[in-house]
Amino acid sequence: MSPSRTGYLGVGSTIRTRIALVYGGVFLVLGALLLLVVNLLVRAGTDGQKEAIVARADEVAVVEAYRIGDDVGRAAHQQMLMWSCMSLLVIACGAVVVGWWTAGRVLRPVHEMTARARRLSERDLGGRLAVRGPDDELKELGDTIDALLGRLETAFDSQRRFIANASHELRTPLATQRAALQVGLDEDCEVRQVLLDTNRHSERLLDGLLLLARGERGLAEREDVPFAEVVREEYEDAAVAEHGVVRGSRVLLRQLVRNLVANAVAHNVPGGFVDVRVAGGVLTVVNTGPVVPPDDVEGLFEPFRRGEGRDRTGPGAGLGLSIVRSVAIAHGGTATAAARGADEGGGLVVTVTLPVTATRP
Repeated sequence: MSPSRTGYLGVGSTIRTRIALVYGGVFLVLGALLLLVVNLLVRAGTDGQKEAIVARADEVAVVEAYRIGDDVGRAAHQQMLMWSCMSLLVIACGAVVVGWWTAGRVLRPVHEMTARARRLSERDLGGRLAVRGPDDELKELGDTIDALLGRLETAFDSQRRFIANASHELRTPLATQRAALQVGLDEDCEVRQVLLDTNRHSERLLDGLLLLARGERGLAEREDVPFAEVVREEYEDAAVAEHGVVRGSRVLLRQLVRNLVANAVAHNVPGGFVDVRVAGGVLTVVNTGPVVPPDDVEGLFEPFRRGEGRDRTGPGAGLGLSIVRSVAIAHGGTATAAARGADEGGGLVVTVTLPVTATRP
């Protein structure tokens, strides 16, 4: 989460601002009604006092008394209205400030719950919000989220156990089948190579699925990985403009680079090229190949999607770019692609951007 989003219940909170403005608006309306009633009552009382004063005057001074009474009453009403409006505005501003403070106090538990929930992930589902306080709506919300986290923790644990068991249970029969084919069939047997190719394809597919699942589950442990060094291990001719240190899994990062390069090579054309460049945490792989319509580029990151001319019986499993994006997201990064035009030789420009902790030329 970006820092700006943490302000939803803090200083820049929309909810908090609305509560404060509503609080001040309600006070302004009620205060205006109160002052209107007071002014009407004062006007009525002043008129009555004026009549009593005029009644005590002699006949000569009646007209002058009426005029003076009207002037005094008008001046009193104007002064009272002016000071009432000014006082109302000042108090309304104070009400907004009080409403802002009150809203902050009321929403503080929600802000704390949001901060705790943000720190939780599928790798730390053992934590809970553990809201304390009176048995009110906020505590009920916290308990509901804790119950949801408990169910998610159970589901993720079940998924991890399933993947671990599947990895063992499926690899063993495939390895046994491969050994049986290599030993039991003669090398000149036409079916032998077909069965071996199918077996290897199944193993690659299994490895890809397990790696994809591992990337989507996130990283259990992280270490400082020199990204350019990993890229060079997988592709010696990579051009390095800037060295960056990525916090993550070296194994998964190597697989990311390996899949990108393998994908670029597999979808290339005779006489084409593959260009690999890294600068800090940005890896760019460019290749020539079939022209990909721009609308189809995003679909290449979906599992089991192959480029033009690739079929399900080929060597690929259709998981290369899916694994690349999954690993990038697990490291807090992104993976995007752009199609090259026919005048450029076709192919793709795939860019992986990972957050780095340090860089050097």
